Amino acid sequence: MTPTALAPQPGANTHAAARRGNRLLAALSARDFAVLEPHLEPVALPRGKVLFEPGDDVHTTYFPCRRTMASLLIVTRDGRELEAATIGREGAIGGIVSEGHKPAFGRAVVQIGGDALCISTSHLEAAKTGSPRFGDLFSRYADALLAQMMQSVACNALHRADERCCRWLLATHDRAGDNIIHLTQESLAEMLGVQRTTVTAVTGELQARGLIRTYRGRVEVIDRPGLERAACECYRAVEDHFARLLPEVDV
Repeated sequence: MTPTALAPQPGANTHAAARRGNRLLAALSARDFAVLEPHLEPVALPRGKVLFEPGDDVHTTYFPCRRTMASLLIVTRDGRELEAATIGREGAIGGIVSEGHKPAFGRAVVQIGGDALCISTSHLEAAKTGSPRFGDLFSRYADALLAQMMQSVACNALHRADERCCRWLLATHDRAGDNIIHLTQESLAEMLGVQRTTVTAVTGELQARGLIRTYRGRVEVIDRPGLERAACECYRAVEDHFARLLPEVDV
């Protein structure tokens, strides 16, 4: 799919502004970023946009900026979806470690729309090959992403829907940039792999406990520490591992 280009503002350094919005790019040295910059394109990613489907060759890598967030989904034969990873301004979507043919295993979908940068995966790979420091940063990010997926497997199998919901809200809150998360209950149910009635019951209970406030199409985090206490161990495990692997990339 062809990304929708953003119109640059007169006199503005669009790439520099977007780089500040993506922590993985911001962690690059000025020299390494200068190698990428001529090939980066600012794009607008609307909510619901599919970046790639299972089996697609991943020609483009996306760097979400600011509040933009996407999910990597596992798609079953009957069309059901379950989230394996959440990616926002701390990371990148597609083409992280592969070289040559890059078939996608899952589906990548934008959950919270906004700005991003995109680049041909072939240009990204060339930059990684040309700079050991650059390659090391992306290898460590790939390790962190794999850890998130592994933890999601355990979380989906072992933990209650309310604990998993709190984990997902915390991860999204980290990337949202403020206390308002633009999210429908249908989307949350899809990410958790549960019925909407389950999400309605869970969010109603969390609201009754004063942890969140729900509106049509959005959730407001009221008590962040309380939400962390209500979440399963998976949220903290993933965040701590990310901080150890990538101390220079702060969500």
